[in-house]
Amino acid sequence: MGLLLLKLFLAPLLVVASTLAGRKWGPGIAGILVGQPVVAGPILFITYLQHGRGFASAAATSSLLGVASLAVFALVFSRAARRFGWLATLATGWAAVLAVDAALSVVHVTALPAFVFTLAAIAVAMIVMPRANTERRGAQALSAPSWDLPGRAVATGLLVLTVTTASSALGPHWTGLLAPFPIAISVVAAFVHAQHGHLETARTLMGALLGLVSLAAFCLSVAVLVRPIGGTAFLVGVAVAVAAQLLVLQGRRIGLRAT
Repeated sequence: MGLLLLKLFLAPLLVVASTLAGRKWGPGIAGILVGQPVVAGPILFITYLQHGRGFASAAATSSLLGVASLAVFALVFSRAARRFGWLATLATGWAAVLAVDAALSVVHVTALPAFVFTLAAIAVAMIVMPRANTERRGAQALSAPSWDLPGRAVATGLLVLTVTTASSALGPHWTGLLAPFPIAISVVAAFVHAQHGHLETARTLMGALLGLVSLAAFCLSVAVLVRPIGGTAFLVGVAVAVAAQLLVLQGRRIGLRAT
């Protein structure tokens, strides 16, 4: 019963908290927060409880590759948003993620090469992302519908429940690839696109790309440490993810001052 409750409530609560924080501090912050291990982290932790250290380590390594798929999603979504409505844009982004995941399903590497590959994918996506004006736009934000938060929670819970329940059949590689599937990022990006347009969408997804660095750091920590230290690796991973995000944000501030 305890494991089922984790599947149903842990990730959805984290996604709802990230959403509320984004509403308070802006879409860019929302993008950064949903790029954190708010969904992949609980999925990997639950698979660790279900299948043990070896499975969790292999799944976390594959999740590093899945983070590269998220970088592709951010790029494809932001570019498609310039031409299409939110639904067609979302379908295009998901198709790109599944195509990349299918290609990566035949790739088997250790954690460090996967980490380097993912950082390179994030860097390339940031370089070729559509550029939005840095100043805040004056358009007034629209109120989210009443089903927004419950919808995000249900979508996240369904993903976690599906992946963790099917993890035995999927195996660690596909479980890891699907763990970072962009449910939270999709909901945030779709709402921003519908309410604010493609410029604010690009700004939000640039924030998500910044958040993916800490997600990659989390997955690397779990992949390397879960075998020797077990569940403590997830606590270390969270600490490393926070530290990585602070470093990225500090580096971004320095870069903005330099320009």
